[in-house]
Amino acid sequence: MTPPKETIRLGPIEVRFLLDGDDTAGRMSMFEFIVPPGARVPAPHYHDRVDVILYGLEGVLTVTVDGRPHSLGPGDRCIAPRGVVHHFVNSGAEASRTLAMLTPASIGPAYFRDVAALLTAGGPPDPARLADVMRRHGLIVALPSAG
Repeated sequence: MTPPKETIRLGPIEVRFLLDGDDTAGRMSMFEFIVPPGARVPAPHYHDRVDVILYGLEGVLTVTVDGRPHSLGPGDRCIAPRGVVHHFVNSGAEASRTLAMLTPASIGPAYFRDVAALLTAGGPPDPARLADVMRRHGLIVALPSAG
């Protein structure tokens, strides 16, 4: 088995890059991400230029796409099209491992490295700086609905 190109830790979440834009002429990036139960996860967000395909490998990850929850266990899949709000949580008893494919590859290791730097800077991450990093990489935090 070929080892990941790069592994990036975001607190307890581990991201293992298998392909990035350099491998695919910018067409696609692919990574596994491991989410322990109860781990802090990204805020609900959307991508303005990227489609996300998710495929369950181990455990169960609940992915909410456009307000509809999907339980991704081994062999389950879902898509978060560009412009559609999504987020995920592991509320199970075991870690989940999920394969993510993003097309095109405009969100790659640099985004995760930038987030990791904020998380390891000491103290809680500054939400404004985190939102700025997300925005620079084409992720837009979804504001809560009024009412």
